[in-house]
Amino acid sequence: MAVSTTNAYGRITIVRDTIAQVSGLLAIDCYGIVDLVPMKKSGNTFLNLMNKKRISRGVKVETDGDKISINLYVIVKYGVSIDAVAQSLKKGVKYGVEKFTGMSVQTVNVFVAGVKV
Repeated sequence: MAVSTTNAYGRITIVRDTIAQVSGLLAIDCYGIVDLVPMKKSGNTFLNLMNKKRISRGVKVETDGDKISINLYVIVKYGVSIDAVAQSLKKGVKYGVEKFTGMSVQTVNVFVAGVKV
């Protein structure tokens, strides 16, 4: 599924995976975020190793018309305020995705999967 909008120049369509990659890059750049984690726990370690390089592995994007909802599954650095990091992450990803796509981000949800030293 993709997100579409129309402007004076024509129709623009952006695939969910592209939005997920941008969201993942923005999340990794946020202070206090150590890593993104896969949403599904798979017993197949080989697939997890192959998936290690995908920046969008901890990002789930849902679309409804031109509205975007993003779920981020992250590991937070030990010693930082989880609330402050989550709020900063939400604002940064929302702003970055809206700037990149030109569309409205309805929600950004942060799920802290763990803490790492």
